[in-house]
Amino acid sequence: MGVQRMDNVGIVVDDLGGTIDFFLELGLELEGRATIEGEWAGRVTGVANQRVEIAMMRTPDGHSRLELSRFLAPAVIADHRNAPVNALGYLRVMFAVDDIDETLERLSRRGAQLVGEVVRYQDSYKLCYIRGPEGILIGLAQELK
Repeated sequence: MGVQRMDNVGIVVDDLGGTIDFFLELGLELEGRATIEGEWAGRVTGVANQRVEIAMMRTPDGHSRLELSRFLAPAVIADHRNAPVNALGYLRVMFAVDDIDETLERLSRRGAQLVGEVVRYQDSYKLCYIRGPEGILIGLAQELK
């Protein structure tokens, strides 16, 4: 059998609490928080002696999750938060929203900044990219009915 589903997308952050608050404002739910450490964790990730605080955020439909991680040890070694949208590697995570303008208004109060502009794609979608907490690139899509 092949893939059953995509379980989650992981994002490493410095301010776990602030990032949780941002995604709560977006409409995700906090599924749980934990500290991950131990020999088994290093075997999975290839990072020995790690100690990581995680928070699992779930979309309201229960099908998608973000795993937010804050490394306590070892220290973070790279920073991709300000990479442009055409950079190699992780690009963005996109969420379908009911009302893109209302969502932008709420998230701007939490520091979100529009990357370009809100555009209309044919008669199907309104789309935009924002920079959320710590420069995380987030796409928003409103289906036009």
